[in-house]
Amino acid sequence: MKSGKFSRVNPFRVLLRTKRRLTLLVIGVLLALFACLLVVLDQPLKVASGFASKEICSVTFVSGLNPDQVYSDMIEPEGAMKYISGLIDYDVNREKHEVTTTIAGLYKTRAAYGEGIGCTLVHSPEDVNLAAAADFKAPAERVKPQADEIAGPGVVKPQNEQLRAALDRAFAEREKPPFKRTQAIVVVKDGKVVAERYAPGVGVNTPLLGYSATKSVTNALIGILVRQGKLNVEQLAPIAAWHNEQDPRHAITIDELLRQTSGLALKETSTGFDPASRMVFIERDMAGFAEKAKLTAAPGSEWAYTDGNYILLSRIIRDAAGGRASDVRQLAQRELFGPVGMKNVTLEFDATGTPNGAMSMLATARDWARFGLLYLHDGMAGSERILPEGWVKYSSSQTLNTGYGAGFWINRAVSGNAPYGLPWGMPHVPRDAFFAMGNMGQHVVIVPSEHLVVVRLGMSHHPDGLIAGTDRLVADVIAALKNGR
Repeated sequence: MKSGKFSRVNPFRVLLRTKRRLTLLVIGVLLALFACLLVVLDQPLKVASGFASKEICSVTFVSGLNPDQVYSDMIEPEGAMKYISGLIDYDVNREKHEVTTTIAGLYKTRAAYGEGIGCTLVHSPEDVNLAAAADFKAPAERVKPQADEIAGPGVVKPQNEQLRAALDRAFAEREKPPFKRTQAIVVVKDGKVVAERYAPGVGVNTPLLGYSATKSVTNALIGILVRQGKLNVEQLAPIAAWHNEQDPRHAITIDELLRQTSGLALKETSTGFDPASRMVFIERDMAGFAEKAKLTAAPGSEWAYTDGNYILLSRIIRDAAGGRASDVRQLAQRELFGPVGMKNVTLEFDATGTPNGAMSMLATARDWARFGLLYLHDGMAGSERILPEGWVKYSSSQTLNTGYGAGFWINRAVSGNAPYGLPWGMPHVPRDAFFAMGNMGQHVVIVPSEHLVVVRLGMSHHPDGLIAGTDRLVADVIAALKNGR
């Protein structure tokens, strides 16, 4: 019988080694999951940072509002921003006219302000030169207004108690979030302001973001170029990347871009995961990003709302105007803002000099009202024709079975749902009404049968400040004006 040595195994040491291995395995799995999560969240977090930088910059340096109040009222309650609010850090540099934002110390974005062009997201050191370019040093061309003045310098008080009550109701705030945050209301009847009201810190001369109401201004600029013979809505969209006839996007027309029926894969969900959000808050060249999108539907066959169509229209406008940001600015001032009497307007641009005609124009509530009057008066400013004859009818004509026209929302559709769960139209307002509409409750409502324009602007996150609230406001205003005669 052979003898040998036997070692006793310590079960506690084995257990300890096993625990360590399991711990390392769990840590490894958690790190891998965390890395995957960062990859998934990379785009929406970059979008969130860019959104904060750009909008705080615009409202601080163009509107002149308090950035902390803007963050609290506008940025923090928007979408998923409230869930990451504790991680967001923004810095307003008043000396450099810049806003820088980070999320948990990462995802740094910067927006810079330039006189005349508002705020631009900066992607490289060269981008800040857009604001300092020689062609922006001179002020935009001044043009004598052709439209009649709509009010004197002071705030116009409601002309009767029922009208006052209508504005009281629209400004009445909720006791708990989400809030309405109404900033401005202007009521124009028969070409004159008959009532207006502003929130504290906001006044007659405060330019406010119109968000997607800017799309209606893009409609006007396209109309002006049509009047000048430089464009035709039925022509193929003049986008060089689509010049090949074998490219299915070659068939997309300007009309289909205006009507949101291009069929391009530029889905907009405002979640930060969508390509439209990436285009606006991450990409340096917005139109360059949009023109690369593939088709998801044949042009003209389906309606799908997206900023992408209007960014492409903005590039078309820039190219037709002369190719530079300053050319767009001069065109807008000379042919639109000046003649209509819009006195305090800022159209913003991306870093390549393309206007963000999808969602980034600031103007006073009265200026938005003056813009509405242009469409109420069939494209005329006084005796001068600004838009082609028939353009207003074209813009407010129905697209497929929707509540959309060509850059304006209409009040004629009887069924269907608009984006984000909103109903088509305003059920308590005359059917001939049509309106510009932007995020957080920006509305320019035109009611031809009542010779009326109602503007409502705010930072709303509750239906009472969105289309449902504006429906009630306009209905109350119409009733008050009829009873007050």
